[in-house]
Amino acid sequence: MMRRHRAGVPHHENHERWLISYADFITLLFALFVILFANSQMDQTKIQQVSDSVKVAMGATVSVRSSNSGALIAKKDVAVEAFTFPSADIQQLQKSFEKLTTDFKGEIAEGKLEVKLTLQGLVISMREAAFFRPGDVAVQPVSYPIVQKLAQVMTDLPNAVRLEGHTDSKPIANSRFRSNWELSAARSIAMMELLTSKFGIARGRVSIAGFADVQPVAPNDSEENRARNRRVDVVILSQ
Repeated sequence: MMRRHRAGVPHHENHERWLISYADFITLLFALFVILFANSQMDQTKIQQVSDSVKVAMGATVSVRSSNSGALIAKKDVAVEAFTFPSADIQQLQKSFEKLTTDFKGEIAEGKLEVKLTLQGLVISMREAAFFRPGDVAVQPVSYPIVQKLAQVMTDLPNAVRLEGHTDSKPIANSRFRSNWELSAARSIAMMELLTSKFGIARGRVSIAGFADVQPVAPNDSEENRARNRRVDVVILSQ
């Protein structure tokens, strides 16, 4: 029996069209595998980023060692929430963190400062005892060299800066301030004035906040812990 062909279409043209369709199919199949492979590589990067974020959220810490004795000094609050992101901004903040932990090794060991690297940014906690008199907002001149070093780090970075005042849970016994809210905000303002007027930090980069006792870093159950909570945090924000 003779094979029928469509009217007006030779058999060899049908065969040629079949070959072209098969070639197109192979090309599309190859492109599909390329896309799937690329997506798998991207997913690995995303998975790593998510993993790092979880570590930060769960408080993964690294202890900084004293260079002179090699002893761990984590008890002096030198713990840092450790993470690595491919962001150039975060990498730059990490370099600044390393510089600060070196430059302020003595102050950190004495409990005057605490330096942390978080998702929010680079956080330098300035303890009340080293910078303010109890119940007062004026930054003590003896602490100016520390503030000057911090200002230099801020100058080297383009990031915005937020100054956050914190207190312990004890009600303030001072006729000047009606509450710890006012005291914490006033200390942030005082530190902002010092950084901008004396050490050249642009006012447009700086914001202030007062948190009173609502964001403690330790339970308010001992004088040592309350002293940790009385602080002004300089937060160099991640962009």
